[in-house]
Amino acid sequence: MIDSHCHLNVREYDDDLDAVIERAMASGVHGILVPGIDLASCERALEIAFRHPMVRVAVGIHPHEARGWGEDAERRLREWAARPEVVAIGEIGLDFYRDRCPPDLQRTAYAAQLRLAHELGLPVIVHDRDAHDEVLAGLADPAMAGLPGVLHCFSGGPAHAERAIGLGLHLSFTGTLTFGKGKADRVLKRVPVGRLLLETDAPWMAPVPHRGQRNEPGYLVHVAEALAEKLDLPSRTVHEMTSGAARRLFGFPREPD
Repeated sequence: MIDSHCHLNVREYDDDLDAVIERAMASGVHGILVPGIDLASCERALEIAFRHPMVRVAVGIHPHEARGWGEDAERRLREWAARPEVVAIGEIGLDFYRDRCPPDLQRTAYAAQLRLAHELGLPVIVHDRDAHDEVLAGLADPAMAGLPGVLHCFSGGPAHAERAIGLGLHLSFTGTLTFGKGKADRVLKRVPVGRLLLETDAPWMAPVPHRGQRNEPGYLVHVAEALAEKLDLPSRTVHEMTSGAARRLFGFPREPD
């Protein structure tokens, strides 16, 4: 399995990062993608990837941190993007649910980072909270034609999912799949299995039976089991299909036998 979105670069893992990664490997996770939130977290992700070959990195400015976007941020993202462990630009996007950064600053940072990813030929990892139409409009811009990426922790409805799939994007789902039936069940009926990714979004969004605790990549197995149940597919098929999608999108190695 591949955890396509896991924030190992936050302070919640300062005391036991190596143990967290060992538990993930023991649970069947053979790849982890760590996205940036701000410049400091991008640097931390790169440090982790240097020590742990199973880790890949996305560099980017999260919409909550869009005040930090500017010439210096763009320069540093460009420099980091040349490193082999960097496989995407992210986590970028729009968040109109929490009022942590003015919308216009978010829009500026989002558009600029889409352009950067397109120029560099890298996929994007997109955060979308209560901004579905604007997020998709940015990705549908003709200037972004062919830009691959994933809408992480997908929270849109079936119509938004169909638009995203039409743009060539992937959708990823978290431990919320274990919380029971919901909008995701309707979405999954409209999405080809080959466009689905697994993620924990750790340390947040812990799945049942760990809900309310610190999340970690080793819990990805519960997300995979929930997805397999909702799709009425064998767990092994879900592992292979989602790992294959992550491999094609981000360059992860094949899942070991």
